[in-house]
Amino acid sequence: MESLCPKLGTTLSHVSSIRSNSLKIKRISSNFCRFHTSQVPIGAAKSTSFGDFPRNQRLIKDESITESVDVEAMNEESEDPRLTTMSGGSVARRFVGFAAAAAAAVSLCCESPALAEYLTVAFPVSRTREVNTVQRTLVEAWGLIRETFVDPTFNHQDWDLKLQQTMVEMFPLRSADAAYGKISGMLSTLGDPFTRIISPKEYQSFRIGSDGNLQGVGLFINKEPNSGHLVVMSCIEGSPADRAGIHEGDELLEINGERLNGINVEAAAQKLRGPVGTTVTVKLQCGEAWEGDSTFREVVKLSRESINISPISSSIILHRAPDGHLSKTGYMKLSAFSQTAAAEMEYAIQEMEIQGVDSYILDIRNNPGGLVKAGLDVAQIWLDGDETLVNTIDRDGNMLPINMVNGHALTHDPLVVLVNEGSASASEILAGALHDNGRATLVGHKTFGKGKIQSVTELQDGSALFITVAKYLSPSRHDIDQVGITPDVQCTTDMLTSTRGLSSKDNKGTSSSLEADSCIMVAEHELEMQESKGSAS
Repeated sequence: MESLCPKLGTTLSHVSSIRSNSLKIKRISSNFCRFHTSQVPIGAAKSTSFGDFPRNQRLIKDESITESVDVEAMNEESEDPRLTTMSGGSVARRFVGFAAAAAAAVSLCCESPALAEYLTVAFPVSRTREVNTVQRTLVEAWGLIRETFVDPTFNHQDWDLKLQQTMVEMFPLRSADAAYGKISGMLSTLGDPFTRIISPKEYQSFRIGSDGNLQGVGLFINKEPNSGHLVVMSCIEGSPADRAGIHEGDELLEINGERLNGINVEAAAQKLRGPVGTTVTVKLQCGEAWEGDSTFREVVKLSRESINISPISSSIILHRAPDGHLSKTGYMKLSAFSQTAAAEMEYAIQEMEIQGVDSYILDIRNNPGGLVKAGLDVAQIWLDGDETLVNTIDRDGNMLPINMVNGHALTHDPLVVLVNEGSASASEILAGALHDNGRATLVGHKTFGKGKIQSVTELQDGSALFITVAKYLSPSRHDIDQVGITPDVQCTTDMLTSTRGLSSKDNKGTSSSLEADSCIMVAEHELEMQESKGSAS
C-alpha cells in the first residue's frame, strides 16, 4: 500500500477481527495524488483518462478533487449498526448479527486531517472469506466508477445508494462467482455495456491478446450490439478455426456444450483458449442462415495451438499501365491494435519503401479496435505537423483535443483506407484522424460507431475494471458514437470478396487474390485518380 504522495501524510487503516464489523467512509477535501490499486478515490477528478492501458495503469491528469475515501474496520460496540446514505441522509436499513471478519483496508492521502468529514456507513461483512474479498473489490470498483465514469449522473441514479444495496445483496452469498455477479449487476445499471468487470482469469486472457500471443483456435469474436449475439469477426489464416471453415459473420452458440446466452466476449474467449494439444467443440449458426434458416453445423474438436497474433499482414500489388509503366501499391491489413501494431506497421512501410512502393492501401475492415494508444501511434506514422488526432469529451462536457507535436510522416505517398461495419473503436479513431486531416480517402462501408473510450484498471484481487471514461469526436468534431463514419466511396457487400488468405506478414506473392477483392480494385482506382491529379492526400 505504498503511497505516491511523498509530501503529504499517509494514514493506513488497520484490519482487525471484531464483533461488529462495518466499512467506515471518510470524506476528505484534498489534493489528488496517485496510488496503487489499494486507493479508492471517489471524487470527480477534473482529468482526462483514456485508452486501454496495461495493467495497474490509468492516465490521469493531476488536479484537485473534492473527495477521497478511507475504508477501515470500525471498532464500535454497537448492537444495531445502521446503513446510512453516503450523503449523510437518514437511516435506510438495520442489520443485526454481523459476522466477525476482517474489513477492507485502504491507504489514504490527504493534505490536512482537519479537512476530513466523517460519515459512518455500516455494512455487514461476510464471514465467507472469498465473498469478503469480493466485497473489498466492490468498494474499489464503486470508487473508481464514482471518480472517472463518463456520465456524472450515473445513468440518473444515486450511486452511493447503489453501493449500499449491492453490499447488502452480496452479504448472504457463499461464492466469489455469485459475488462478482452482484458487481456486474451494479455496473449494468449504468446503462453502458462497455463498463464491466472481468475475473482474474479473463483479465489474463485479455492481456495475452493485447500482447499478441495466445494458445487457442484463432477466432476473433465480438458481441453484435443489437442482438447481443457473439459473432465471428474473422479467423487467423491457417489457424484451426480457419481450417475448419468457420467464417466471418457466423454466430457462436455453444462451447463444449455450454450455451453462451448472456456470456460476454472475454468469458467466451477464455473458454476457447487452453493448453496446446487440447480440444474444444463449438456450435455455430452460419452467417448466411440468419434470415430464418435454423440449420446449424457443429465443428467438433478444434485443436488448440500456439498462435502468434501478428497485427500486420502485407503484400505488394503490381500494376502495369498501358504505356508500360509498372506501379507498386503497398497493401497492409491491420487486424488489431495491439501493443506492437505501430512498430510492426512502421517496419512494413520501411520495407515497402525500399522496394519502390508508390501508393498504399491500409485495410482495417473487421478490425474491432484494441489499445487506443496504438491507434494514435499508427495515425502519427502517416501525418506531419501538429495535427489533431481526436477530440475527447470528459464527464463535465469539456472537449480536449489530442494533438501531435511536430510529427514527421514516414511516407507521403497516396493512401486509401478500407473500412466496413466491423471497423470499430480505435479503427474509427484512426480512420477519422487520417480522413479529417486530408491524408486518406476512405473506401468501403459505414463503420461500427463506437465513440467511447475505456480505461482498464487491475484491481487488488487480480480482476480488472473497464470504465468508459470519455466520448470522442473526430478531428473535424463529427460524432461517431452509434453513427459511424461514412466512407468517401461505397463498396457494397455483394462486391466484397474476402481477403482471408492474407494473414501472414510475409505473403508477398498474393497479388492475384488481392485483385479478386473488388473493394481493393476500387481503392486502386482512387489511388490512380489521386496520382493523376498530382495529389499526395
